[in-house]
Amino acid sequence: MTANPAVPAAVTPTPDGAALHRPVIDWFDAHARDLPWRRPEAGAWGVMVSEFMLQQTPVSRVRPVYEQWLARWPRPADLAAEPPGEAVRAWGRLGYPRRALRLHGAAVAIRERHGGDVPTDHAQLLALPGVGEYTAAAVASFAYGQRHAVLDTNVRRVFARAISGAQYPPNATTAAERKLARTLLPEDEPTAARWAAATMELGALICTARTPECVRCPIAAQCAWREAGAPAHDGPPRRGQTYAGTDRQVRGKLLAVLREAVAPVPQAVLDQVWDEPVQRARALDGLVSDGLVEPIAGGLYRLPLT
Repeated sequence: MTANPAVPAAVTPTPDGAALHRPVIDWFDAHARDLPWRRPEAGAWGVMVSEFMLQQTPVSRVRPVYEQWLARWPRPADLAAEPPGEAVRAWGRLGYPRRALRLHGAAVAIRERHGGDVPTDHAQLLALPGVGEYTAAAVASFAYGQRHAVLDTNVRRVFARAISGAQYPPNATTAAERKLARTLLPEDEPTAARWAAATMELGALICTARTPECVRCPIAAQCAWREAGAPAHDGPPRRGQTYAGTDRQVRGKLLAVLREAVAPVPQAVLDQVWDEPVQRARALDGLVSDGLVEPIAGGLYRLPLT
């Protein structure tokens, strides 16, 4: 079918990123939290550790574990020299402990491929075990001041409201969101890196999921969602994650016993952490399958050594 040349094609307006950059960055300069991974002494390794730990975990829980981790393993090679089970042990109760194994794997790869230094190149970062697009962009931006679109949940929510006029972004990051984030990036690298950190902080402190503080927002006057009357979310229901009674809870209880143990743990000790035997066995099998627990002879279990 041939388009009618007399009918102009619909044009999506290009957002004016330049009008947003300065107020958001100025707000960040005045209100950014003093976090250890933002300090110069953190270095690229400190930034990488924080990015692994902060996935689905609040700053208040991450900070003490992060500081203990960097005191023990100040460089990737220090962590790589330890068994992966020590990373799981030090992870404590941050949750999603496979992140600890992935961070250990990244440290080993950094030692073997890059002489112990976190690579500066985005493609080399992306090639590290456990490093996805978000983490590679975050490390390149926050540690090395490079120009990359850094799209975490907070940034996506800021862009959804300020630009798209929606209360929440889609459940999974879309190609349209990535394109929008690239469109909004400042041209010069230092400003782009500052913008990435500033939009993330804005989403964490002001443009929050449940109770956004629009009266304190530096771009409230330009926000498409507020201009539209703050319409309610009309997509699929956004359900919070449950924990009590789930396999995740059982896995956490089993790992807690193994983290505290100085020697391999008998099956009978693990059996005491949860009354329901089928769920308990399923949770333990899952930990073994994920490489978080090693079964050894005699019905004993331990954190992984290899």
